[in-house]
Amino acid sequence: MGEYGHLPLFETEVAKGRLLFRCYSASVFVGIIFIWVYRVVHFPPAGSQLLRRWAWMGLFLSELWFSFYWFLTQIVKWSPIYRHTFKHRLSQRYEKVLPGVDIFVCTADSRIEPPIMVINTVLSVMAYNYPSQNLSVYLSDDGGSDLTFYALLEASRFSKHWLPFCRKFSIEPRSPAAYFSTTHELHESNPLMAQEWFSMKALYEDMRNRIESITRMGRISKEIRKEHKGFLEWNSASTRHDHHSIVQILIDGRDPKAVDSEGQPLPTLVYLSREKRPQYHHNFKAGSMNALIRVSSKISNGSIILNVDCDMYSNNSESVRDALCFLMDDEKGHEFAFVQYPQCYYNLTRNDLYGSCFRVIYEVELPGLDSNGGPCYIGSGCFHRRDALCGMKYSKECQREWRRENERRGRESARVLEESCKVLASCSYEENTQWGKEMGLKYDCAVEDIITGFSIKCHGWKSIYFNPERKGFLGVAPTTLLQSLVQHKRWSEGHLQFFLSSHCPLIYGYKNVPLKLQLSYSVYNLWALFCLAMLYYVAVPSLCLLGGISLFPEIWSLWVLPFSYVFIAKHAYSLGEFLWFDGTIQGWWNDQRIWMFRRTTAYFFAFLDTTLRILGFAETTFAVTAKVCDEDVSQRYEQEVMEFGSPSPMLTILATLAMVNLFSFAACVKRVIVDIQIKALESLALQFILCGLLVFINLPIYQGLFFRKDKGAMPTSLAYKSVFLALLACSIAMC
Repeated sequence: MGEYGHLPLFETEVAKGRLLFRCYSASVFVGIIFIWVYRVVHFPPAGSQLLRRWAWMGLFLSELWFSFYWFLTQIVKWSPIYRHTFKHRLSQRYEKVLPGVDIFVCTADSRIEPPIMVINTVLSVMAYNYPSQNLSVYLSDDGGSDLTFYALLEASRFSKHWLPFCRKFSIEPRSPAAYFSTTHELHESNPLMAQEWFSMKALYEDMRNRIESITRMGRISKEIRKEHKGFLEWNSASTRHDHHSIVQILIDGRDPKAVDSEGQPLPTLVYLSREKRPQYHHNFKAGSMNALIRVSSKISNGSIILNVDCDMYSNNSESVRDALCFLMDDEKGHEFAFVQYPQCYYNLTRNDLYGSCFRVIYEVELPGLDSNGGPCYIGSGCFHRRDALCGMKYSKECQREWRRENERRGRESARVLEESCKVLASCSYEENTQWGKEMGLKYDCAVEDIITGFSIKCHGWKSIYFNPERKGFLGVAPTTLLQSLVQHKRWSEGHLQFFLSSHCPLIYGYKNVPLKLQLSYSVYNLWALFCLAMLYYVAVPSLCLLGGISLFPEIWSLWVLPFSYVFIAKHAYSLGEFLWFDGTIQGWWNDQRIWMFRRTTAYFFAFLDTTLRILGFAETTFAVTAKVCDEDVSQRYEQEVMEFGSPSPMLTILATLAMVNLFSFAACVKRVIVDIQIKALESLALQFILCGLLVFINLPIYQGLFFRKDKGAMPTSLAYKSVFLALLACSIAMC
């Protein structure tokens, strides 16, 4: 063991400066109490206008919701912690007995997840700084595409040259596309590297051109089909939704001949496309993951499982060792079921137009969950303990003898393993079993990852959140507004399903996990319910402004102070927090805008669909976010011009709300300037300011409706519809 024999493999640091945060929280809470008092004391009397009483009541209920939700977020942010690893101690202590790691890469549709992107992710995880004989990489192709299989076959050949290149020069990142796109100039001091760099880039470009050429053709030629027996698995009757199981071991890591160009062992590489039949529900990504768990248990049976989405390439070759510092720690390692990395993106604009970075969530809230009992499992970039993922409950006897792990691999030939694994990936295998219930990922929920992670915690396990300086994984962020909203609609709908299910954190988690962790999960579970209060606050005060109905204190009243303080303090702290974590002022403003858009559209439709599902009028669906876009869309995204494009009910709501606020604001300005009714504005001043802020935050909507002529502008039909609906709402408010 030497000098590192009894030292921990990681350390935990409590966030600094939390006293200031707690003082801020206490002061805002006092302000909230005063707002409640004002709403109760100044409730319109029985003889007053009926509309004002109802509007007042709705506004008070909305403010109660905002207050409750703010309280939940303070629990999450109260005491975040940050983790640091000691990989040199891991190597000193366990280098000869490192466990097997099975890596799952999931793709669903080659039309919106290009094969060249998928295999770049595969190559990046094959090139981890980890013993290759202990690595096994599985690609799950839920689209059953022979184009994806061909791309993986090409990647298996290219890996024989790519892996030695990565080891020799310790390059980062190890996705070829990412590496060659970010490394344009080579140091003249290393002519050997320069020579190999150009040679390797030429090899990659040749491979990329072949894959993209086949992808454009949409079919595999007869000559190529003769190159590998795996192509025989596809026939004219095979479709994306109706085909038998396909298992192909492209590189058998147990084979002494499976070596790279320098004679070093290669990782095992497996292609899997589980059986699909129209009469069987395939359970989306959860079903794919469970098939991978079963197939991998037969082939390599690594005790650690990493799963990544096909667009999330490895950006840090040390990620496996970092995760093992937690899972193999002598004192606490046996308590942890999984280690979650944040989902970061490489294609973000400088000011993060669509708020995809989740800066505060990843830098503050998930470390807060870590402090409260462990972060949630967020579907990608997560290292699991296989036993915990398969339903094993935690006990103090769970400490593992890692030295025995590498003796558990299957000993059958590759051909025999392929045939036997097809049964494990068949549609009927899970019938009358606990798969999707007590084993593997949970079914019947759009956020199978979140509910699975919480169930693991309820079995007694803990989890770790790790956010290293060099990000572990980088993916593709949405490049249009609609993509972003649809993605959030799926997430928030799944979270609400989770909250309303038998696995609700406040019920299923009772006595199984700490109360503060149950409440922390509720911050995300209640996303969809936020739509009701937000829609009310965005629309009703502005409509009441048109009718001259006051819902806030007069501008000279002392009661203005709590409203002003809570609003200013909350947003000033939010801005400071955003800037502290390397954000920009414009980025913060974009973030505020996109959260309002999400809460008034994506969350509303998530709430609506969940309600219909409970009533039996709808079923759970899973929308895959497109990973490719047109060149002009990409150009507008890079210029931070908001993309609207195709008509959508979500965009109709956004445009209508924006027009309601614009009409209300314009009418109020006319009342003051033309009609000189300045006195009347005193009781409506806060509503006027609120309406003005909403107009300002909606500027991209107005540009898309009236001033832009490109293809990303709002469709003309949608503009007419939103103006008509807004005028109708304003007319009713003025009656």
